Amino acid sequence: MIKHVFLDLDDTILDFHRAERVAISSTFSEVGCPADDATLNRYSEINRSCWQRLEAGEWTREEVLVGRFRILFDELSVDADPERTQAIYEDRLCNYHFFMDGAERLLDELYGRYKLYIASNGTARVQDSRIAASGIAKYFDGIFVSQRVGADKPSAAFFERVFSEIEGFDKNSAIIVGDSLTSDILGGRNAGILTCYFNPGGRKPASYIFPDYEIASLDQLLPLLQGINKLSPESINEV
Repeated sequence: MIKHVFLDLDDTILDFHRAERVAISSTFSEVGCPADDATLNRYSEINRSCWQRLEAGEWTREEVLVGRFRILFDELSVDADPERTQAIYEDRLCNYHFFMDGAERLLDELYGRYKLYIASNGTARVQDSRIAASGIAKYFDGIFVSQRVGADKPSAAFFERVFSEIEGFDKNSAIIVGDSLTSDILGGRNAGILTCYFNPGGRKPASYIFPDYEIASLDQLLPLLQGINKLSPESINEV
């Protein structure tokens, strides 16, 4: 039976892309970089590819945080300091949180029925600020941010360290829910737990990463978990 539910934070519970757009726009304006839609879209593409390098073990977190701005500024021939830009951006991002559609209701529904945990690859300072501002810490039995854990999703090391912090944890009773195939779903599979892909945009899954379950909206998660538990051997034995 599912007892432990791991939830990704960004673009699963909190709308990171919306917060990113606001924070990066004001940051670029301050450092003298264009803040038009084309530049913001290009930054998002570069940022995504840099985090994928971290997930693949090719870059460190520090290389991602500064390198994304260095790449963009080199492309645009912008004379701005990537390290200063990162510091300003991190300060701005700490101030913004927006909920994904249905996230607050989902947490209310799951709370008390399951042990809930955040599993995030984000920067600890930023995630701590956004979690505090959103008031969601009360729902969770554990909050695990990779910078603090000492390993990143999708590595098995991240999950093994997290699991070791949970008393009486059993992989057979756990599921991870997240919007990233390369981080959440591959990570869950590496860790040997069930996976649920949150895919509101209807993106086509990568050919080599197969989630156990997929939902298009957060209101589908509780019925899914209840359905899994009804089919579990433990439930059958209890009847």
